[in-house]
Amino acid sequence: MVLYQPESGYCFNSDSVFLYDFIDSFNPKDDMLDVGAGSGIVGLLCAKDNDKIKLEAIEKQEEFLKYADKNAKENKIEYKLYHGDFIEFKFDKKYDYIVSNPPFYHHKSTKSDNEMLFNARYNINLPLDKFFKKVSQVLKPKSHFIFCYDALHFGEICAELAKVKMRVVDVQFVHPKIDRVASIVLVHARNGSNALMKVHEPLISFEGDEFSQKAKKIYEKAGTQSIKCQL
Repeated sequence: MVLYQPESGYCFNSDSVFLYDFIDSFNPKDDMLDVGAGSGIVGLLCAKDNDKIKLEAIEKQEEFLKYADKNAKENKIEYKLYHGDFIEFKFDKKYDYIVSNPPFYHHKSTKSDNEMLFNARYNINLPLDKFFKKVSQVLKPKSHFIFCYDALHFGEICAELAKVKMRVVDVQFVHPKIDRVASIVLVHARNGSNALMKVHEPLISFEGDEFSQKAKKIYEKAGTQSIKCQL
């Protein structure tokens, strides 16, 4: 899949690729909304592998919309894009799947002066409580919310989801190396579910200085070709 990205500013990384693979494991179909789509990588990869997905996305940064639209056309994927803030946007439908690689850098971290990077990275732009409340409002009953986040916030994630009557049913922690603590967590939550949480085998990103065999397989499956440019 050819993916155009900004020459300078936020570009996708392994978080998005690993999230796509996690989502794909649940065989998604029907109406999917990608929240904070950026250049569109997560939703477009899912739609590439699952032709029963009806893909839509929302992105508040106008510059990113140009890349997401170009990427959809380049890869011949039907795509409906909304320009706006997810929290404030008025949707006229509900979704079977909501997916997202949201901004999760802590608001007390050193902030970038680049506006595109600031909006894409820092959780002050999409607080968990408001994010999850909105998701619960636009998700169909007994449907799926799949996202990634900083692993340090997993306890908070479970607590905030419970407040909007959602439950984590699948979780996978991603570690940079086998002897390092988890850096991100992949979460599959559902509304109206009584299922116990399934903790999947950890995903280890690197073996020495190279991608692990599992990570290599995920990247090969994604088949991304990144082109940095100015649209």
